[in-house]
Amino acid sequence: MNSRILANGILRALAVIAGIALLLFFLYKIQSVIVYVVIAAVLSLIGRPIIIFLRRKLKFKNTLAVVFTMVLMIAMVIGLISMFIPLIIEQGRNLALLDINTLKDNIQHLYIEITDYFSLNQIDIEKTIKDSELWSKLNFGAIPNFLNNMVGALSNFGIGLFSVLFISFFFLKDSKLLESSLMVFVPDNKESNLKHSIEKIKDLLSRYFIGLMLQISILFIIYTIVLLIFGINNAIVIAFLCALLNLIPYIGPLIGGALMVILTMTSNLGQDFSSVILPTTVYVLIGFIIGQLIDNFFSQPFIFSNSVKSHPLEIFLVILIAGLLFGATGMIVAVPAYTAIKVILKEFLAENKIVKSLTKNL
Repeated sequence: MNSRILANGILRALAVIAGIALLLFFLYKIQSVIVYVVIAAVLSLIGRPIIIFLRRKLKFKNTLAVVFTMVLMIAMVIGLISMFIPLIIEQGRNLALLDINTLKDNIQHLYIEITDYFSLNQIDIEKTIKDSELWSKLNFGAIPNFLNNMVGALSNFGIGLFSVLFISFFFLKDSKLLESSLMVFVPDNKESNLKHSIEKIKDLLSRYFIGLMLQISILFIIYTIVLLIFGINNAIVIAFLCALLNLIPYIGPLIGGALMVILTMTSNLGQDFSSVILPTTVYVLIGFIIGQLIDNFFSQPFIFSNSVKSHPLEIFLVILIAGLLFGATGMIVAVPAYTAIKVILKEFLAENKIVKSLTKNL
């Protein structure tokens, strides 16, 4: 091997590395666009059964079916916005005019009631909290700053929402658009395999996302009933937020439970802790646990067995690994990504023994 061949090999390797680096840098810069496309693809999968129903059962033309589906989705988004925005604005005004010292006094009052209650039961938690200097570390002035950042994020949300709806419209109108784009990267003799894989993925993920919507709806109804029974302020908003957090496997329900407990306690602020705040919080927590039991033993097994065709233990391990590698985002996308990978493996590596074992139910 002479020096010219060696130099050419090194230059080619450097060119490949530079190309990969530029590609990763480019993807990093357009990450927002990638997120919009992914969300639009999810919405198109959710809307796909509606369009099929309108076209086959009600004889709608394709464009009319897409427009009707988009209007339905927009109505749902507007409903969510109308639910949350007034609450955020109201709380924003309160926080903008908030006397931080008053807020601190109110929370300290709740803290005193809690410590008084536990001291009746010979549990000295006040000394423990004082020793940890937790109270001095609380920064109540950060609350208005957090809200200001949230308002700034809402403006970006408007741009993102328009982009997602625009892309979703064309994904729904031309279901072959994404498929045609992927065909460019596949050899001609493998195009039929890819087409079959895409159709199978669309079918499985459509059922999966619709199942998730059903799961959230069941939890939302349960949480709303529980919170309304005990007269918790903003019960519908709290119930929806806690149900939505359930999309984050394992961690989401814990966050939702903690949020529901905190908001239940603060909604009864000023009342007697032992006779009102504590019993109400315990009853709400019991209602939350009942909702989680229904979800874990009925809703989730139904979704996984009838949509993605995977065993619950298999799903648990996939979510756990994705969480360790990519955090909460990985846990959210773990199931649909794993399902898509299984379908592709079955189509292209059907004779492999491991693939056969993993995809026997597909």
